[in-house]
Amino acid sequence: MTINRRELLGYSAAALGAAAIGLPQIAKAAGELTIAYNVNLPSWDPTTGPSAVNPTIQGLYQSVFDQFIPQKPDLSFAPGLLTEWGWNEDRTKVTMTVREGVTWHDGSPFTPEDVVWSLQRAGDEKTGNPIQFVWKNVNNFKIDGNKITGDVVQFDPVYFKWMSFLTGYILPKAYYEKVGAEGFEKAPIGTGPYMVEKFERNAFLRLKANTHYWGDKPAFENVTIKFVTDAASRVAEIESGSSQVTLEVPYEEYDRLIANDGLAGSCKPVSDIGMIFFNDIEAMLDKNVRQAAVMAVDKDLLVKRLLRGYGQPIATLETPEYTAFDASIKVEHNPEKAKELLAASGYSPEKPVKFTIQTTKGFKPKDYEMIQAIVGMWRKVGIEATIEVYEIAKHYELRAADKLAPAAFYNWGNAIGDPTTSTGFAMYGPSPHSVWDSQDLIGMINPLWGEKDEAKRIAGWKAVDNYIAEQAYVLPLIQYAQPIVHAKGVNVVQHVSGALLPALMTPA
Repeated sequence: MTINRRELLGYSAAALGAAAIGLPQIAKAAGELTIAYNVNLPSWDPTTGPSAVNPTIQGLYQSVFDQFIPQKPDLSFAPGLLTEWGWNEDRTKVTMTVREGVTWHDGSPFTPEDVVWSLQRAGDEKTGNPIQFVWKNVNNFKIDGNKITGDVVQFDPVYFKWMSFLTGYILPKAYYEKVGAEGFEKAPIGTGPYMVEKFERNAFLRLKANTHYWGDKPAFENVTIKFVTDAASRVAEIESGSSQVTLEVPYEEYDRLIANDGLAGSCKPVSDIGMIFFNDIEAMLDKNVRQAAVMAVDKDLLVKRLLRGYGQPIATLETPEYTAFDASIKVEHNPEKAKELLAASGYSPEKPVKFTIQTTKGFKPKDYEMIQAIVGMWRKVGIEATIEVYEIAKHYELRAADKLAPAAFYNWGNAIGDPTTSTGFAMYGPSPHSVWDSQDLIGMINPLWGEKDEAKRIAGWKAVDNYIAEQAYVLPLIQYAQPIVHAKGVNVVQHVSGALLPALMTPA
């Protein structure tokens, strides 16, 4: 086994941390599983604050809480705590059937009141749900046995899809009201396949199987999730045997690791995309600068050289799995045209336009290196970009406050594959998830939010994507392939959403 100095230092810190908090460095006991995870967990409420819209954290939330409607690993929808759902004929009411016989982790019964309370709470702007503008569209819920009806305030075609997505979780009404937000953070409970046994912020999460789970019982009785944000340290964790599963390692390390006798892995396309937000400030107000910044980037080269062929270049914020994907939309790689556009605005390699680009480092495979390469491509045509590194949590904070730099790298997840949750939220100015504010785009998108004709709705989003590409309002980069490495003694089912779910893992 070869570990370079950086990896050794990372491993030493991880190992010392594990020893200090009493975790096993090598989990060999039957029913034990240890995972080296790539992010921390800032909050235990999956419905409020910036954490609620972080796709990477959803695998942790889904281990403890159930969503209204779950998604299978292929992203198809399945019965869950709601066994049936739908609209009436004129789309003025919703109907839902609640699963019976389910209990919360504290043994109390799960009821339709929990569903209604969770929906009402999500739709109340005072609770801080980032998707409140979706949940508020249905109210006046009524319960009859295990049936729920609600009145549609404003038709939202993806209301039920959101029940499988960000913030779409059911929380325990009686327990939450008893302990409050602070008490819930200290001792969260759900109906999910695992219960929280111990949690040390910025260190680890210890889960215990929920023996009364309504669905398939988890194969591993105890799961330890270490928060290892440094990619080299995650490599050391899996290579040393301290962890049995990890994810989001550099692709060259993925190839090297799975060649080891005791390790295996999978690296399949997921619903995550890499993109660069443009903020409508400073140099980005100049269309020539935006178009030049897009045209100068050789995405094929990024995938081939940096990502070792893993991933797929994209031209819009839709991938082939999304319902509004349009293969006819192309954005050319043309450095010479980029130079001409910049020259028209008075810029050149000798007199470059200057701005800051923000990026994560180690959050996704080769994220920082990819931005370094892009900055190099920009420099050749007359763009001088200064790199600023931030944590993913900082990105959410800045984005919500509309204070991102003129360019900011991010990975966007869209597990439900709908254009409203990719192009829509990322590019609609009034959305808290967008930093591009232009009335032309707002005007195009406004009618699509409540469009009842599905064919017309999807065609409208395709037109929006085409217009965004023409105006260069955003820089889509790649659809990710997610690298997961695991011990051969563990079977891992990869979820297309990118969520790493212990409940989908079994002993080999």
